[in-house]
Amino acid sequence: MRRLLDRLDRGFFAEAPAERLALLRLLVGAFALVYLCVRAVHLQRVGHLPPESFRPIGVVSALSAPLPLWAVRGLVGAAIAAGAAFVAGYRFRVAGPLFSALLLWVLTYRNSWGMVFHTENLLVLHVIALSLGASADALSLDARAARRAGAAPPAPDGRYGWPIRLFCAITVASYFIAGVTKLRNSGLDWAFSDILRNYVAYDNVRKIALGDTHSPLGGALVRYRFLFPPLALASLAMELGAPLALFSRRIAVVFCGAAWLFHLGVLLTMAILFPYPLLGIAFAGFFELEKMRDLRRPRRASMGVGPSRRYAPSSGASSSGSHTT
Repeated sequence: MRRLLDRLDRGFFAEAPAERLALLRLLVGAFALVYLCVRAVHLQRVGHLPPESFRPIGVVSALSAPLPLWAVRGLVGAAIAAGAAFVAGYRFRVAGPLFSALLLWVLTYRNSWGMVFHTENLLVLHVIALSLGASADALSLDARAARRAGAAPPAPDGRYGWPIRLFCAITVASYFIAGVTKLRNSGLDWAFSDILRNYVAYDNVRKIALGDTHSPLGGALVRYRFLFPPLALASLAMELGAPLALFSRRIAVVFCGAAWLFHLGVLLTMAILFPYPLLGIAFAGFFELEKMRDLRRPRRASMGVGPSRRYAPSSGASSSGSHTT
């Protein structure tokens, strides 16, 4: 048991470059900031809803009554300001945890007034994971200030690796829970019956009745019953097998591709958009993001400064950008 724990400890705290964690911070933070800005008006409108509609959940359960409108607006504004500091990496030891706390509160408060947007859970958990680590030791205003003060560039270290692994663990856990929920609610009938087909048909019929955006493709495909059991089985296998992505690079790539295709299928058949995973940001922690810069080297290497000089291809031009952590 001790050997197993030591092995898990070495794996979870394995070294990673500071730049990889910083790029993950930039991707996730930028998405969260844009998300807040786009939904800012909607997030503030809850202050105009009747108090009897307030049903606090999560951290908001500490409230017995709705907040005043000025407080709602102030918290949304503070979350956006903290999000900008999170992305820029400015005084991150304070701005990181502050942004994660404000994001959790603002989105939970909105979800306490009606429909709960479960699609926001993964984003919030990822921001919390990144806020707990040294995610601004590179590619940040804090890092620039440290360089000006004479600090050496940070070397790969375990303190940059564990937030990334926590990020990945949160991702696979969210899909695994979805798979377990399917089994608890429907058992293996989910994969071998018309349950998925009925979901697609019901969702599109409901949207047509309400005048909402629906999927013509989904409406057409429900005529072909044989298509849905294989799709249901594939989605269940992807979700239940998600934890394996933590132990193998190849499996991680397969999982990320399968999960992305799953969300694409949901969009095409039910017109339900999950922008966070569809943009690939939810899976970014599985890849060596710092090696994306290698993709530009062949082009730079092929451009000479004069007609008489020749440049050999860069040794860094490889397909390593597709590897996972």
